[in-house]
Amino acid sequence: MDKYKNKYRIQSHRKPNWDYSSNALYFLTIVTQKRECNLCEIVNNEIILFDFGKIVEDEWFKSFEIRNELILHQFILMPNHMHAIVEIYNENRGYISTTNDIIMTDTIAIAETHGRVPLTIEPNEPIENEILQITRNSPIRLPKSISSFIAGFKSAVNTEIDNYIDEHQLDITKYNKNNHFFQPNYHDHIIRNHFEYQTISNYIINNSMNWNNDKFYV
Repeated sequence: MDKYKNKYRIQSHRKPNWDYSSNALYFLTIVTQKRECNLCEIVNNEIILFDFGKIVEDEWFKSFEIRNELILHQFILMPNHMHAIVEIYNENRGYISTTNDIIMTDTIAIAETHGRVPLTIEPNEPIENEILQITRNSPIRLPKSISSFIAGFKSAVNTEIDNYIDEHQLDITKYNKNNHFFQPNYHDHIIRNHFEYQTISNYIINNSMNWNNDKFYV
């Protein structure tokens, strides 16, 4: 571990020199503070949202209404975390290779692979350890980037849940800059090829059925 201001910190697993406002598909995982199961419950593999979960879901979908560069591919809300596949697509920008950061200009490659260079992955290689390892946010938030999107979403959730607490006069601590509803960290993974996309997509779709074996199960 490195030290920052004489304190140990976890090193970021963000891709070095990667522009997180680049056109690409991103797998995202966001976890509630202290992994508290306050979003929903799962009964017979069915997700039943709590009021806080309904607020989070509403604010999540609103994010895609107000941000033209975002496309939602997959999404699931679990008791204490959420997974999603989110695409950033700006028409005036090309897709960038995730292996050597070369702009893809071949129209056939873009049409067939969305500009992503295939990566060799063993079919049976487990993805959960990498997918569920929550990492530190990037210190720089570029406009129309993953980090700015998530920061805006989390801020909106804090505000709306605080309003709910006030409206219902709940005897619980409100959320602010020092007490976030979600953990300040999140995991992101740049999806590099169709195999990864299908693997992660299936993981999200089946997540509720595997809740009892989930790393975040409480």
